[in-house]
Amino acid sequence: MEHSYRQPGTVLTDHRFTVPLDHARPDGEHIELYAREVVAAGKDPRTLPWLLYLEGGPGFGARRFTGRQAWLERALTDYRVLLLDQRGTGRSSPVNRQTLPLRGTAAQQADFLAHFRADSIVRDAEAIRPALTGGAPWTVLGQSFGGFCTTRYLSTAPEGLSAALITGGLPSLTATADEVYEAAYPRVERKNLAHYRRYPMDVERARRIAAHLAERPAELPGGYRLTVEAFQSLGMVLGSGDGSHQLHYLLEDAFVRTPAGPALSDAFLEGAHALLSFAGHPLYALVHEACYAQDPAAPTAWAAERVRAGHPRFDAAKALAGDEPVLFTGETIHPWHFTADPSLAPLRETAELLAARTGWEPLYDPARLAANEVPAAAVVYHDDMYVDTAHSLETARAVRGLRTWVTDEFEHDGVRAGGPRVLDRLLALVHGEA
Repeated sequence: MEHSYRQPGTVLTDHRFTVPLDHARPDGEHIELYAREVVAAGKDPRTLPWLLYLEGGPGFGARRFTGRQAWLERALTDYRVLLLDQRGTGRSSPVNRQTLPLRGTAAQQADFLAHFRADSIVRDAEAIRPALTGGAPWTVLGQSFGGFCTTRYLSTAPEGLSAALITGGLPSLTATADEVYEAAYPRVERKNLAHYRRYPMDVERARRIAAHLAERPAELPGGYRLTVEAFQSLGMVLGSGDGSHQLHYLLEDAFVRTPAGPALSDAFLEGAHALLSFAGHPLYALVHEACYAQDPAAPTAWAAERVRAGHPRFDAAKALAGDEPVLFTGETIHPWHFTADPSLAPLRETAELLAARTGWEPLYDPARLAANEVPAAAVVYHDDMYVDTAHSLETARAVRGLRTWVTDEFEHDGVRAGGPRVLDRLLALVHGEA
């Protein structure tokens, strides 16, 4: 049953769908998908074309808007918008430590999770499109990982698309997980150095916190074990527009005086927990490296962990032994996540099996992309911390007709931070108006 309700300037409608877990076995097990339709108040949705929004991640449900925020303001001018909770996220048959035991053993859980990559998400979109559009193609807007999904869409089901819009999410068509992280660590180091140039006082603050944790790892609310490595992973925020400022304000409140001497403050521990916990998006940790797995013979095998060993500047112990700054890490998942985070700890064996898994299929079809006829545009952020700019531009050249806007005005979250401007520019590109 569909339910409609209102927010300022919008009318929202809930939609639920049932799709196969494995689209190659349509008569097998099915899962539920949830999506929220948004239409501008006063507009007749029957007169509007559809825009499907695919969130970044993997593992995040579609953003919960209040009214006409960010890019949604521009989208509602021309479209009825569908905010899809990709399979396993949000209200779409959620996948987490509480639900995965229903699948059985760790091996059975890993087999189940192999169906949560971009290929399955695109087939989900194609399965629900006819019920919503009457069979007409729709415009897809993909942010970050949603852009990976959109590139997959162009590779395998371009007949379902009237236009493809990608923000910060043009993936390499061929790079292995190792190659993705070899390119990532130097970018993350540049973001660290830029942060320390902006906030030079944070060099000593980060060193002091790391030294404290090296002697006495802390327990965050909920039981998360804050080690030096976990502290370094706060660098995840450095790729967003205000991430450097967030990190600075967190570090400045790190210590308080107590009768027993200096201690990490409750405010710092609470703030760190909010940034580090995977309780709300465990799929991100479980299938993140699988997003880059395209060689049937090669497991990802904890690529970020292995590649990090070749970048010694990220070794906090060496930094503390000398006078170097402690560098924060970025969008990387490591085995220690599955011992430090209580929301992931029960899934450690499952994660190990996914890291060792082979048989992954290629996600993109370079030949089909080279013959693309769908109007497509992508914004590529200069020195994006999460998606390598060189990889994105190489892919842009490989997709026939794709138009790019390369900018350093925004970081990876430009489609949110830039309000309507980013989407407006992409639409102008696909409509030949820019």
